[in-house]
Amino acid sequence: MKELVGIAEQVAAKLIARQQTIAVAESSAGGLIAASLLAVPGASAYFLGGAVVYTRDARRVLMDISDEGMKGFRSSSEPYAKLLAEQMRGRFGSDWGLSETGAAGPSGNRYGDAAGHSCMAVTGPATEVVTLETGSSDRFANMQVFAATALKLLLGKLEG
Repeated sequence: MKELVGIAEQVAAKLIARQQTIAVAESSAGGLIAASLLAVPGASAYFLGGAVVYTRDARRVLMDISDEGMKGFRSSSEPYAKLLAEQMRGRFGSDWGLSETGAAGPSGNRYGDAAGHSCMAVTGPATEVVTLETGSSDRFANMQVFAATALKLLLGKLEG
């Protein structure tokens, strides 16, 4: 968790310096992205909110994305990660949206992705979507790597 908070401190400094805000949607990271950002003192200056969108019901209730709205998308994919980030950004009116969706393990998901598969997206003044494959079935280790990678993705956009 220390590594996550260290990255989050860098993200926080950049967001505060720019007077910008973030909203987060995460799935298989289980709240670690939001927890890391909130562990930094002064988080209320930049963190507007987040959601753990782990199930179909959560997607509908928390993100207002209906089954119909999922036509052409599948969970644990780059287009879905981008949709989640855009949805969070729009719903919160934040400068940035950050999302993560994947399969933490120990087994893969119902879409055929192996454990350790995750897609992340950052949207805002700059947008990027990436896929990560850890090759590991260690659930908690994957959750930490997913969260760190998402935070680093955001940090890269803030530095660029």
